[in-house]
Amino acid sequence: MTAVFYHHRLVQPEEIDALGHANNVAYVQWLQDAAVAHSTACGWSPDRHLALGAGWVVRSHNIEYLAPARLGDEVVVQTWVADFKKVTSRRKYRIYRGRDGELLARAETLWAFVNYKTGQPTRIPPEIIAAFTICPEEPPPLERGACPVGSETDRPQAE
Repeated sequence: MTAVFYHHRLVQPEEIDALGHANNVAYVQWLQDAAVAHSTACGWSPDRHLALGAGWVVRSHNIEYLAPARLGDEVVVQTWVADFKKVTSRRKYRIYRGRDGELLARAETLWAFVNYKTGQPTRIPPEIIAAFTICPEEPPPLERGACPVGSETDRPQAE
């Protein structure tokens, strides 16, 4: 179980807007990708949730944009689970530029656990809660020049 997970990716051409930086919608996708990668690393892949018949949907996102990401930048999404309630979980994120460690954004998502057939909130199973280490306090920021990986497959590969 990894309390703090690091998801790496490269900013793609289709994520760039008319102002020459990554569009805000791309940041939302990066948050979701990091959350899914962290959950998968903890043993709860999307397929496992489908087999269970229940999983996570977003109730709300809150994002504070601090600096732009540009085409080709490696971004590092640092994420952790801040809490679990009966049917919700709060996940927090920081997005950094890999080359210089600059903080690009801070975010949090409130996830609701729902039954996939009914769409209704349902209690989070204890085995899911047990798969994650709660990190109620914010972890240290990414150090300049340090780019830890959540998993080897999580780091973009040069072509």
